[in-house]
Amino acid sequence: MNIDTKIYKQITMPETGLRKTAQFLMPAQLNEAFGTDGEYNVYPTASLGDGKIFNGYYSLAQYIITQKTVVIDGYVGVFWDRIQNGLQDCFADAGLSVNWIKTEEHLKPATEVESLVKPFLGEHASVWGTKTTLSLNNLYDISLIKQVADNSSDINIIIGTGAALSGWDAPVIYVDLPKNEIQFRMRAGSITNLGAEEADEPFQMYKRFYFVDWVMLNNHKKAILNKIAVMADGQWPDTINWMHQADLAEGLKKLSQSVLRVRPWFEPGAWGGQWIKNNIKNLNTDVVNLAWSFELIVPENGLVFESDGNLLEVSFDTLMFSNNQNVLGKHTSRFGYEFPIRFDFLDTYEGGNLSIQCHPKLKYIQENFGENITQDETYYILDCDDNARVYLGFQESIDPDNFRAALEESQAKGEQIEIEQYVQSHPANKHDLFLIPNSTVHSAGAGNLVLEISATPYIFTFKMYDWVRLDLDGNPRPINIDHAFNNLDFNRKGKQVYRELIAKPQVIEQADGYQLIHVPTHADHFYDVHRMEFDNKVTVLTNDVCHVLMLVEGKAITVETADGTKHNFAYAETFVIPAAAGSYQITNLGKGRAKVVKAFLK
Repeated sequence: MNIDTKIYKQITMPETGLRKTAQFLMPAQLNEAFGTDGEYNVYPTASLGDGKIFNGYYSLAQYIITQKTVVIDGYVGVFWDRIQNGLQDCFADAGLSVNWIKTEEHLKPATEVESLVKPFLGEHASVWGTKTTLSLNNLYDISLIKQVADNSSDINIIIGTGAALSGWDAPVIYVDLPKNEIQFRMRAGSITNLGAEEADEPFQMYKRFYFVDWVMLNNHKKAILNKIAVMADGQWPDTINWMHQADLAEGLKKLSQSVLRVRPWFEPGAWGGQWIKNNIKNLNTDVVNLAWSFELIVPENGLVFESDGNLLEVSFDTLMFSNNQNVLGKHTSRFGYEFPIRFDFLDTYEGGNLSIQCHPKLKYIQENFGENITQDETYYILDCDDNARVYLGFQESIDPDNFRAALEESQAKGEQIEIEQYVQSHPANKHDLFLIPNSTVHSAGAGNLVLEISATPYIFTFKMYDWVRLDLDGNPRPINIDHAFNNLDFNRKGKQVYRELIAKPQVIEQADGYQLIHVPTHADHFYDVHRMEFDNKVTVLTNDVCHVLMLVEGKAITVETADGTKHNFAYAETFVIPAAAGSYQITNLGKGRAKVVKAFLK
């Protein structure tokens, strides 16, 4: 691809001080595909056809003028003043008077908001809280937010997060914002938590977002989704893209019956490696490493629609709120609006070891953090060097008291320990699958590109030992020995680890040029894994079950669902086939045998 770098950076690098990240901002207009066939695409889109997505404040102002009175609601972190100013300039040019009502002026006092949310934030030094039971209206003075429109003005607008709480009988314009951009703005101190007077430390703000703000706002979005007349994307500081609800609903329904891919995003980390930097194009590589790719961590991923080159991203939960039955099929009653499977990359290739860690038991995560499901994981080795290893399970001789004493002494003195006295390490090879049910001690060693196939929860990692290193800002990383020892299963040790925690693949179907391999997960996992290996084509039935897939060997594939939808996917791209798709055919576009991993609910 030939992209004018100067123009690309003008589009993707907004004003200094608004966001703190090395990741490019997704362009509002895409005049050239980012990723050709056989090449990983960092901006995957679902095309809606012509005339469906509109760009700029002028076009949105023209819509508002025809309505005269509108409600502009949206997510936390939106630059509301910029949106108001952009629209006001258009109204002024048209000689129209506007009565603006800002919801932020009707939030309860910051001290009162703080007292309301405090019970859900845990201890100040902790990175975890408990999911809130508050509703968005608990943060506002509803009697003030419901004030009536001003008949003397040409246009009446109530604007800001929670605007639909006003109850105005008027079209709702909803401004969505990707979770990664919220975090980049958070780190820059350009936004605050909802109802807060000022920005806090980033980890405190993230905790508040995750356990309070996002919970309330997701419930609010679900409640008003059918009332939204216009969906807008607020991730660009100086422009806006928007579309009508009918076109959004049609696009979401189409995705829920065919095939979809979320927009991935990438982050450096203390242990990060170089595989992602070296193999995925159109990323800013002016970073020390890239540790994670959020391939499919749907609480923080979005879906990008395209029309006439204009892009518009909505959060993944918008799809679940509107079409969860199509997506999850026969598992809808169990998981509701939650998408239960996660795919992400852990890149330690030419990097370091992850911390020695474990994840909470189901009862523990429910009682302490308010989650519905727990963080049951697996490590699929997508690529690795010759010396790569995975730490998994305890040595047969493990003594919990001695292990804890060694960890606490290491933390107190800042001294390394010989971790393999306590924890086993296993050689890692391409296509191995290591099983990590909750309460299992584990870590990915250096030299791996791990495809983490897991249950969706993703922040509940109890670190016990982190190789006495600092994070990228030069600060010690949190160690959570108490939480870990409340959850560790010390019976996962010795030879039992090899028998139960390292998958033993079995061929369960085969024909000329094709075989289906079962790569079994642990009994505690609610999902299972197959690998399809084929030379030409393979047809798969969904059987009313959602499938999450990735090409793990080969150049590229074409996926065609029963409704005729076709998409090409390159090596290492994650995609989802909803249960309602019914069936799909995968065609190998490369010269050698293609291998596709499929994760699905049991």
